Amino acid sequence: MEKVKIGIIGIGNMGTSHAKTIIEGKVPELELVAVADRQEGRRQWCKEHFPETIQIFEEGSDLIASGVCDAVLVAVPHYQHPELSIDALHHNLHVLCEKPAGVYTKQVREMNEAAAKSDRVFAMMFNQRTNCVYRKMHEMVAGGELGEIRRVNWIITDWYRTQSYYDSGSWRATWDGEGGGVLLNQCPHNLDLIQWICGMPAKVQAFCHEGKWHDIEVEDDVTAYLEYPNGATGVFITTTGDAPGTNRFEITGDLGKLVCENDKLTFYKLKQGITEHCATCKAGFDKPECETIEVETDGQNEQHAGVMKAFAGKILHGTPLVAGGEEGINGLMLSNAMHLSSWLGHAVTLPIDEDEFLRQLNERRAHSRKKEGSGVVFDTEGSYGSK
Repeated sequence: MEKVKIGIIGIGNMGTSHAKTIIEGKVPELELVAVADRQEGRRQWCKEHFPETIQIFEEGSDLIASGVCDAVLVAVPHYQHPELSIDALHHNLHVLCEKPAGVYTKQVREMNEAAAKSDRVFAMMFNQRTNCVYRKMHEMVAGGELGEIRRVNWIITDWYRTQSYYDSGSWRATWDGEGGGVLLNQCPHNLDLIQWICGMPAKVQAFCHEGKWHDIEVEDDVTAYLEYPNGATGVFITTTGDAPGTNRFEITGDLGKLVCENDKLTFYKLKQGITEHCATCKAGFDKPECETIEVETDGQNEQHAGVMKAFAGKILHGTPLVAGGEEGINGLMLSNAMHLSSWLGHAVTLPIDEDEFLRQLNERRAHSRKKEGSGVVFDTEGSYGSK
C-alpha cells in the first residue's frame, strides 16, 4: 500500500478543513476517497467542490460498511465519536478521531477496549501536541529540568466566540447535542496538554458558569482548582466571553519556572533549588539567584496535517503517532471532573464516579433545549493554531 484511502465522516467546520488539507496534497500518504454527512446541504456542497472520484454518503455507518476505505477520520458531533470509532474498528478500519474522544469517560472506555482488541491504528486529533513550544515544555518537564512540579497555572481566555457561532448548529452548546461548552469544544486540546505535560491531578474543584456571556445552556466561563498527588496545586481558567483574551501557561518547579505566552517559551532557571535554598539560606528575604533563558525550539508546528501525516506513517511504516487514541480519555476525565464538581458543588477525586457523572448529564440532556441551526460553516484556519 502506497497511500491510505481515508473517508471523513462529518463535513462541518473541521471535516471540511481536513478534507481540503488532504485534497491539496498536504498529507501525501493519505488519499480522500469518501465523505459522509447527514445534512443534504453539506453533501451538495461536497458534490460542487470536491473531485468527482470522492464518494458521498449520508450516514457514517454506510461509509464504514462500504469497503472503499482503509481508514476513517471521525469529525461529527461529540456523542457520536465513540460510536462511529467502534463501528469502524469492528469493520477492520484504522481510526483517527477528532477531539474530544467523547462526552463521558464511561463511553470512551468502551471505545478504548474495542481498539485494544483490534490490530488497527487508533489515534486522536490532538494537533496541539505538534506545536514546538508545547513539545519543548513536555521534554523539559519529563527530563527533570524544572525539578518536582509545585504549581501549574493556565489562563486560556482567547477562545472568544460570538452568538452567531453558537447559533450555527442545532447541536451546538446544548447538553443533548454537544454535551458541554468551552470545556468540551475549545479546551480538549488544553486539557490534553496540561495532563500530557504535568500529569493528572488527584482532585478537582471547579466553577462552571452556564450561559454567562451567551444565550446558551452550557458553560462558557470556567475556573478550576487542581491538586496533584505530590501536593502541587494548579488553576485552570477559560472562557469564550473575553476579548482579546489571554493565553499564558506557567509551570513552577523546584528548579525554576517555565512560562509559555505569545508563542514564546521562557525558562526562569534557579541556581539553587527552592527546597534546598529555603532550608539553608540564613537571610529571611533573599531569593535564589535566577537566570532568564529564552528557550529555543525546532520551530516546527504542523498542526492537523502533522497529526494526519503521523497517522498515515503509523499505518504504512509503523512510525510513532502524535497521540494514541487511548490517551483521549485523560483530558476528558479532567473535563468530566470539572463539570461534576460544579454540578455537585464540591471537589471530586479522580478517577471520578462515572455513573454519577452520567446520571447528572442525562438529567440535563432530558431538559436540553431544541433549536434550529443556521447551517453556517465557518473557516477554522488559524483559529486553533497556537492554543
